[in-house]
Amino acid sequence: MAKRAGVDKWLFFTTVLLIVAGLAMVYSASAVVAQARYQSGFTFVGKQAIWAALGVLAMLLLSHIDYTFYKSPLFIYTALSVTTFLLVLVFFMPGSHNTHRWIRFGNFFTLQPSEIAKPVLVLFLAWFLSTRLDKMTEGRSTLLRAALIPLVFCALIVRQPDLGTAMVLAGVTLLMLFLAGMPWKYLIIGIGAMLPPLAWLIIMVPWRLRRVLAFLNPDADPQGAGFHINQSLIAVATGGITGRGYMDGQQKLFFLPEAHTDFIFANIAEEMGLIGAIALLALFVVFGMRGLRTSFRSLDPFARLAAFGITMTLLLQAFFNISVVLSLLPTKGIPLPLISSGGTSLFFTLASIGVLLNISRKAD
Repeated sequence: MAKRAGVDKWLFFTTVLLIVAGLAMVYSASAVVAQARYQSGFTFVGKQAIWAALGVLAMLLLSHIDYTFYKSPLFIYTALSVTTFLLVLVFFMPGSHNTHRWIRFGNFFTLQPSEIAKPVLVLFLAWFLSTRLDKMTEGRSTLLRAALIPLVFCALIVRQPDLGTAMVLAGVTLLMLFLAGMPWKYLIIGIGAMLPPLAWLIIMVPWRLRRVLAFLNPDADPQGAGFHINQSLIAVATGGITGRGYMDGQQKLFFLPEAHTDFIFANIAEEMGLIGAIALLALFVVFGMRGLRTSFRSLDPFARLAAFGITMTLLLQAFFNISVVLSLLPTKGIPLPLISSGGTSLFFTLASIGVLLNISRKAD
């Protein structure tokens, strides 16, 4: 079969549609709040549009850079060092709402290092595992060494605290290890090893425990821990089949917290209804199918693992976000990729897709 002359057009145009949908829904969800806070309804969507433009430029540029550039140990170790430094640096920055997730440059620019950690971790694992495919049964020399960097990243991100992003990184790590040939027994052992610290992080942190209890019984504390999820479910339920109409949602009017960020899917369901929500899900499905197609058609082990990791990172984030909105999982602060307001997330997601598009050029 001849190699594709250009990038996967389905992958590219699906990404563009998701960006456009995201900008439209960020404006709808944030205009009233932005007007009240900053006297301009375009404050949030304006920043998002700038990040989208920069992200698209990065995506186009990286789609033309041969992915083999990232197979260099020099690149990998430099990226790991810089990312680790940034993940540590956030603890020396002023916190916000008892968290240390951002590096702030005045009032105009913020950087969230955990978003950088996602593509860097994928590229590291793709590089390391692609050189040891015949040694995936060796626990100490391969699996433990492969798990070291993810453990460091996850520990630093949990400390911020950001358990949701750490869970995405852990999930992607296990999936990439399994794709590389890790036996089932090690996968089960890995999942089992994650459960005790995860339980401890939930039980021993009061606000996380309240979120879990609210997930089990949202009506027990409707004005407290259950407020987010109750307002989210009201938005989803009132949308019906066709929705209230674009810009006509009611829950975003100071009822639904984080309507333009973590809970933007609830606003989409309210305004665009079941039809709009399913259409958005369909775009993610198409993206996932084309991303995995690129992975499984790549003959280079590094390319196969990198494409798989990039695709699964985006899909896992979307799964967690939508599951929280629909009360299928306890509340976690995970944005909906390419849709939620958040500049660092959007930029580095698009940059990662640029690498994926370049891999698609050489996929058989």
